[in-house]
Amino acid sequence: MRDAKKLGGIAIIFIVLLRLSIGWQFLYEGLWKCDTMQSSRPWTAAGYLRNAQGPLRDHFRNMTGDPDELNWLDYNKMAAKWDRWHERFLAHHTDLTKDQKKRINTLLNGNKELKAILNKLPAGINIKGPSLQKVIRFDKKSHRLIVDGNLHLVPKEVRALERMAKKSGQLFKKPDEKERKEENDKALKEFTAAIKRLKALSGRFSFKEQLRISLKGDPERAAIVNADGRRIGKIDRYKEMLKNYEEDLKKSQQDFQQDHLKYQWNLIQKMRSELVGPIKAMEKDLYAKADNWLTIEQLQRGPVPAEPSQMRSLDNTTIWGLLILGGMLLMGFGTRIAALGGAVMLLSFYLVIPPFPGVPPAPGPEHSLFVNKNLIEMIALIAIVFLPTGQWFGLDRWVYGSISRLWSKPKPDSQPVITAPQKEKTPQAPAKEAVKPDAKPDGTTYQLDNKKK
Repeated sequence: MRDAKKLGGIAIIFIVLLRLSIGWQFLYEGLWKCDTMQSSRPWTAAGYLRNAQGPLRDHFRNMTGDPDELNWLDYNKMAAKWDRWHERFLAHHTDLTKDQKKRINTLLNGNKELKAILNKLPAGINIKGPSLQKVIRFDKKSHRLIVDGNLHLVPKEVRALERMAKKSGQLFKKPDEKERKEENDKALKEFTAAIKRLKALSGRFSFKEQLRISLKGDPERAAIVNADGRRIGKIDRYKEMLKNYEEDLKKSQQDFQQDHLKYQWNLIQKMRSELVGPIKAMEKDLYAKADNWLTIEQLQRGPVPAEPSQMRSLDNTTIWGLLILGGMLLMGFGTRIAALGGAVMLLSFYLVIPPFPGVPPAPGPEHSLFVNKNLIEMIALIAIVFLPTGQWFGLDRWVYGSISRLWSKPKPDSQPVITAPQKEKTPQAPAKEAVKPDAKPDGTTYQLDNKKK
């Protein structure tokens, strides 16, 4: 019996240690994820959910909102996303100066017009030809040479303007035209400087223009088919590979088919990285350059709040779930409820890539069939649900003790039971001894006896 009690005590110690270990793992994981949310690379479960496999694959992948990140390759959706970020940026920094607002707007949308100072056009310069009039014009009132900000000067147009300037420099060679030549050379010098300035400005593209060039203007990336019909863009090829993978996934049953699917998926991820990676880097560059225009006081407010989304809500729920459940398990407070919640959370992790036969395995060194680390930890938490570990060591001991003491007290509104007072018993006189026959006869008794006779 003593050995059994000793064994029970040791078992209790290790079960409590198991609960504390799982609680610490949950809590630290939540703290780490929470800490990354203020960094340049916040944690997200999107990558894990995109790689979901098994019977619930589509459900988990669709929770990301964009499982194949095709939205990053859509110019209209990305431009609208950046516009919403611009609005949140202005709302977050309400004390921006006019100059700051202008610079950040230019950074995102560019200038409507590119301008350079020019008092007058040199002789022989004709910018109203069919190839230039849509791009460049001269405003006499403001003394500016203006280029359309949406078009920019291309090298061909710059060369045409430079040829005009060269021809203009050869005018007025006669002796009586010396004064006119000096005046024209002065205008020509300003014109050359203005073209140089506009050429430099035309080489600076806003982020939306860079996005348009990357997604629409690059035939390697954009969905453009050449005239011979033998080459399509990488975006179309990426979509085609996704479609083929989904079809092959439904048919796969044998091991060699699983190996082929894994090879296909790796190729898809490589192409996705090549296509989406530069756009993501462009977005980070936009945010960083916008912050460069802020003062130290404005930077102290922290980054612009992220846009609300289904994935963002899921990430926050996961982080808070880990923090709350981990803390409750560590403190032994509401232990059974916390263990049940942790088991449900681990079950969801398990079902994302379950180690079932015929399901592509999760990336990494682990090899499992039916049982993996998540399932083992989930079973341990279920065991804790049915054991009073919080009362062995934790706040539950104090909580349940307080509740039991409260229930054991009499209710304040209950009526006390009133009993009627008992009457005091009067002391009785001691009984007289019976008269013996040989005693002196009592007169009354003697007469009664005679009457009886």
